Amino acid sequence: MKLSCQIAIATALLASASLPASAAESATLRNGFAIRLERHEVRGSVTRFYLSRASDNYLDVPTAEILTFEEEEIISPVPAASAPTPASAKTLDEVVTAASSHNNIDPDLILSVIRAESGFNPSAISPKGAQGLMQLMPQTAARLGVQNALDPATNVEGGTRYLGELLARYHNNLLLALAAYNAGPQRVEQYRGVPPFRETRVYVARIIRDLNRKRSAQRGPQTLSSGGRSVDQNSKASTSASATRVGAGS
Repeated sequence: MKLSCQIAIATALLASASLPASAAESATLRNGFAIRLERHEVRGSVTRFYLSRASDNYLDVPTAEILTFEEEEIISPVPAASAPTPASAKTLDEVVTAASSHNNIDPDLILSVIRAESGFNPSAISPKGAQGLMQLMPQTAARLGVQNALDPATNVEGGTRYLGELLARYHNNLLLALAAYNAGPQRVEQYRGVPPFRETRVYVARIIRDLNRKRSAQRGPQTLSSGGRSVDQNSKASTSASATRVGAGS
């Protein structure tokens, strides 16, 4: 992507952080940027992102650079009594902190994966047989030494270790590691990038968006590096999604 386009997108990303909660959708780009917008409109080889309801507040982005669009979730206050209860927030925080420390993986990333995989339900079992908070398949759990995938501590430890293996395999490329976690490494290698499956692309976009929200809440607007990569020296994949990169084939 041309430098001028990178600068424009960086500016739009910072601006989108201050958009009202009514923003209708989120766009995830191939370089990892997640941009909130009111609506979009395809115009030939570019897609116009309207950053607000005003028709003159827009950004044109090459259509080929767009990974996926996803509708913004409307988050309403939920009474504490209706929150998931299988594992308390304090217990889950302790489990995630331990797994983060053992595997040198950002705890916010682990929590974002858990949210996307199971919705924080340690008893979740998918139709394909994936189990627990991080939805480990039986064969994966066995390889990782996880004897009880429905136990939160062992499930998160095993899932985090597997995520660390994928990050190492793809040289800390978060998009590819997440795609492999969802669709399998063989699919990532088959397509030389993020597979063209809607489920996988929505999954990757959801985690990136959740991670970016956490970074925005913790740090506020940030100055993006010109290289688009800013890695915490003490933790693998500890940056926001704006610091990820994708392979040439994705």
